[in-house]
Amino acid sequence: MTSLNEFAAYVHSKSSAAASGKRASAASGGKRPKSSSTKPTLVINTPPHSIQSELDVLATLTLTDGQSPPESRVAFKECLLNLAEHKTELVSLIRQVVEDGRGEGILSLMHDPLDPNVRIGLTPQEYDLALENIKSVCSLAELDCAVTELYSSEQQGDKIEKKHGFEVTKIGGVLIRERSVSVSQLLEIRVAVVGNVDAGKSTLLGVLTKGGLDDGRGKARVNLFRHKHEIETGRTSSVGMEIMGFDETGRTVGANDGTRKASWKEIVAGSRKVLTFIDLAGHEKYLKTTVFGLMGGSPDFVMLMVGANAGMIGMAKEHLGVALALNVPVFICVTKVDMCPPNVLQSTINQISKILRSPGCRKMPVFISSNRDVAEASTNFVSQRICPIFQISSVTGEGLDFVRMFLNLLPFHGQFDETAPFEFEVNDIFSVPFVGTVVSGVVLSGTVHTGDSVYIGPDSLGQFTTTAIRSIERKRQGVDMAHAGQSVSFAMKKIRRRDVRKGMVVLAQGDEPPRSVREFVAEVLILQHATTIKTRYQAMLHVGAVAQTCTIVELDRPYIRTGDRATVKFRFMLRPEYIRPGQKVLFREGRTRGLGVVKEVLYGN
Repeated sequence: MTSLNEFAAYVHSKSSAAASGKRASAASGGKRPKSSSTKPTLVINTPPHSIQSELDVLATLTLTDGQSPPESRVAFKECLLNLAEHKTELVSLIRQVVEDGRGEGILSLMHDPLDPNVRIGLTPQEYDLALENIKSVCSLAELDCAVTELYSSEQQGDKIEKKHGFEVTKIGGVLIRERSVSVSQLLEIRVAVVGNVDAGKSTLLGVLTKGGLDDGRGKARVNLFRHKHEIETGRTSSVGMEIMGFDETGRTVGANDGTRKASWKEIVAGSRKVLTFIDLAGHEKYLKTTVFGLMGGSPDFVMLMVGANAGMIGMAKEHLGVALALNVPVFICVTKVDMCPPNVLQSTINQISKILRSPGCRKMPVFISSNRDVAEASTNFVSQRICPIFQISSVTGEGLDFVRMFLNLLPFHGQFDETAPFEFEVNDIFSVPFVGTVVSGVVLSGTVHTGDSVYIGPDSLGQFTTTAIRSIERKRQGVDMAHAGQSVSFAMKKIRRRDVRKGMVVLAQGDEPPRSVREFVAEVLILQHATTIKTRYQAMLHVGAVAQTCTIVELDRPYIRTGDRATVKFRFMLRPEYIRPGQKVLFREGRTRGLGVVKEVLYGN
């Protein structure tokens, strides 16, 4: 039974059959009629009055399915096949799908989008007609969307009473994406790339963003490094940024053959969706930088790289734990499958599956092997219960098409409030000739325009400075405004480079200036610690883009151990910071890990 309505109809039919059987028994003088079956049925053994009482209860509750469409709605299959009469309904449905996805959406030609329990059952001829109708509707000026078929396949349906035995149906999925999008409204997805050292993170990003393949010696990663020592050692030590664009049909922009490095301006000009990769360090001594990128970069997804020849070792487990603690969806890329023996690769796959199914992760590994797997995994990925796994090679190109398609279909699921007051976190600072001080980061809430007066701070004394935004750039393109959830850069008026640091915030001006805090109360969970934690314990604490040493001032108990939950009062050691209740807190010291949420900020301490 797929719905409560069908269950109620089933019980009603059984109740009617029981009542008719009771009347027949009374007409025959109380004798049961002979039956060819010797096995008693459920209706005869169940008292009729109990079934009727259940029906009465159902009638009084008036239960309905939460996902069921209203009875007056035109069936989705009818809209697809009868465009002459139901064109308006189909346009309205497609517009709703596109608006829910912020300019794009995946339409399934297998289930009703408003009721996933209903299969529409299209024959191959009906499927082709439905696809043509969708394309014709999306080409209208009121929609102006591109339609790309993601996958299609024929399958045998249930056996029916026909000469041909089994009914053949065709299923598929299409991507619908708006054609014309301005730079300020461009859909952006941030993906943090983590993994153990030498797992192939920068190499894969070089192949994806620049095109071409790697030569097996790290040729593809050279253009991603920011410092000389990174090129010499081949190891990332800073937070790198790269973008990858997709046009309205899903093709990559600026990464075709790898012969020429496309500029960000060219990529943004031809893209309708942009992915920002946050390339993080894999070495243990750069863990502070990696955690800063995961906390301050506000990634929508985490791409965990695991070397097929090494398995999930070292910092890969640490990075997975941090991503799970921050509740960020994770997908895994098993790299170097071309140089790995089959038995070692299978051992790595078994290890990853065991870790994902463990009580600490509680995720379902999904191995991607077809376009349909990619489409279904990307659609259900935001549920955070599944973990897609790709097996790839940056040298031979194996599995890279599935990764590109998955990145193209990743949905936007960020929780950003554009109606709240403007707030912006500073993740990086630059000094640009003839422009001045430039700060980059993520807009956490609100909207800001060029020329708006804002506060920036706090400084070493906890004070905020009044300034104004000279100009705004998004993906190195000038824009007039910035919205919540976007990665942007601001040129600040009359602010010196040495007066700005990472972890500062830019806030909208209000009736009262903002206030910084030195002490705050948080509810924490100790994930790992060798001994006990008491007052005066010090650790590196991360709150958003803030990274500073803190000490524990008070505890709600004498001490805490691994697995304990406690209410803790922290105090910043160096300078006050701007934090808000509800922000996530991550503190570490050696192998000690703790996660928490800010409950209260204490002003004036």
